[in-house]
Amino acid sequence: MRKPVVEIFLAAFLVLVSVSASLAEYPDRGLKLYVAWPPGGTTDAVGRFVADQLAADFKQPVVVENKSGANGNIGAETFSKLPPDGYSLMIATAETHAINPHVYKSVGYDSIKDFEPIALLAQVSFVLVVKADLPVNNVQEFIKLAKSSPSRITVGSYGVGSTSHLALAALEEKTGASFLHVPYRGLSPAVNAILTGEIDAVFVSPAGVVGLEKSGKVKLLGVASPHRLAIIPNVPTFAEQGVPDFANGNWYGIVAPRGLPAQIRQRLESEIAKIGGSELFKQRVTAAGAEVRYLDAAQFTEFLRSENARWNKIVQERKIKVE
Repeated sequence: MRKPVVEIFLAAFLVLVSVSASLAEYPDRGLKLYVAWPPGGTTDAVGRFVADQLAADFKQPVVVENKSGANGNIGAETFSKLPPDGYSLMIATAETHAINPHVYKSVGYDSIKDFEPIALLAQVSFVLVVKADLPVNNVQEFIKLAKSSPSRITVGSYGVGSTSHLALAALEEKTGASFLHVPYRGLSPAVNAILTGEIDAVFVSPAGVVGLEKSGKVKLLGVASPHRLAIIPNVPTFAEQGVPDFANGNWYGIVAPRGLPAQIRQRLESEIAKIGGSELFKQRVTAAGAEVRYLDAAQFTEFLRSENARWNKIVQERKIKVE
């Protein structure tokens, strides 16, 4: 009777040894880092830098796979169904993990339950841009103009349910002003609409409009950030202009499919922390018009919950839906 018991314990011991050895060897092959957007842009730039640094640290190839569509939903849904083995990572953004689940009728994934937060790495704060001949020079004048002509001032965005659209909705909620929302298919068409006079204003990331302001083609009224931005230090924040607690833009973090083995998760957290704290990462992020904002796994988890609650409230109150 004792022999089977001994054999069972021996088999269990060998399994544990095998698993431990496997974890100790991680990673023993290449990884994929998913970006739910086309090549180019801040999300892709952050993803490719992280991939390059991980490849150097792991001494394994890390391939960036762009899987775009439906405002990030296609890539996020595909990724959420991958095995939690540490060989697949994803760049999470405000759209994929805090806005889309509340804007779209169905996204095919749960932004909290289906993902393992590793770290938040960076953020970009929007700037309010208006056409050069709009008769306003600051945020309060812009709000006053909008209130004097409800739903007459046209404000563009990257599309319905995009981060720039939600920034506009947040401004309406915060100030009581009402605007006419004009959605476009991305940043470039929205900025072009400002230049041609099709719209009066738009919330955009600052990197794409700094040159336009210097040449007098647009005016930058306010930064949706708790502090002024290094890229446009002359532009005051909304808080400085009487609109407190107005921070809007996008952010970029690293997630894995839910269920990572603890040792693999700890290894990834350690490696990503080194990347996020490096001077080279700061330089790359700044060049892309963003800022470093590192939060560890626990902090990022709470951040995701608070962001979902914040955007769900605004989406419901402003009745923003995409079928």
